[in-house]
Amino acid sequence: MTKILFVCHGNICRSPMAEFVMQDLVKQAGLEDQFQIASAATSTEEIGNPVYPPARRKLAEHGISCAGKTARQLTKADYARNDLLIGMDRANIRNMNRICGGDPDGKIKLLLDYTDRPGDVADPWYTGDFDATWRDVLDGCQGLLKSCVSG
Repeated sequence: MTKILFVCHGNICRSPMAEFVMQDLVKQAGLEDQFQIASAATSTEEIGNPVYPPARRKLAEHGISCAGKTARQLTKADYARNDLLIGMDRANIRNMNRICGGDPDGKIKLLLDYTDRPGDVADPWYTGDFDATWRDVLDGCQGLLKSCVSG
């Protein structure tokens, strides 16, 4: 079983979008029993809050529910519990390394590194562009799934 934890700043936009997109892709591929997928925040700002309404609507447009998801913070113990910790941008990666005490096993990765256009997933909290974030998240998750299945 491959355990993946998606991480962003608040766990209300990008990382839950990635969590539920990846769950949907895994389900479509008939691989639900091979993956455990979750998400978390590097900050405490949104702990306990539901997925941000525009992110929830963007998922729903694609038939994906995120019902019941509330923000939680990444912990050092998450490092040992997961095979991959996938950050949305370089600031997330820095904070993930700080919280986890480094990355001795090379588990911390950037989502768009699994695409042909590495970089940061723009934060729609600031950009307001949930379509661009959707495309980034979908491309990244498709590349990540391909990477997990092929290697």
